[in-house]
Amino acid sequence: MANHVRQQVREYFGTTLTGLTTTGSNVYESRVYTLQENTLPSLVIYTKSETSEPIVIGTDRVMSRELSVVVEGYAKATSNFDDTIDTISKEVEEAIAADRTLGGLAKDTYLESTQIDFNAEGEKPLGFVSLTFISNYYVKEKNPDVAV
Repeated sequence: MANHVRQQVREYFGTTLTGLTTTGSNVYESRVYTLQENTLPSLVIYTKSETSEPIVIGTDRVMSRELSVVVEGYAKATSNFDDTIDTISKEVEEAIAADRTLGGLAKDTYLESTQIDFNAEGEKPLGFVSLTFISNYYVKEKNPDVAV
């Protein structure tokens, strides 16, 4: 049995975003990860929420799901971390926009919002960006591990 399509989408993001110029292989598919300075800049990917509604009624209903996927980018520096955060955002946006169907898992995927912040505690400020993508996909109600 395959994994839930929600997990497949999150893993697709992880695979697609691994190897970007700025963050390289520092990509983690879990919101629970302790960032170490030697792993920065990095990306953390997780799903946040999902809504669902039937689009085909019957005994084998088809459900339309809207999944929020969050990609957080982190960079630590004494200067230019705003530029690094913007570069991370650009690379992530371009990579996801290159295949909005996520290899056929989704009907569409788009950037919904971006939030940028920093924490000035410590020797070097930690800058971070939170990119929230919406991915719309369909599944049969009784088979949430197969995109239709």
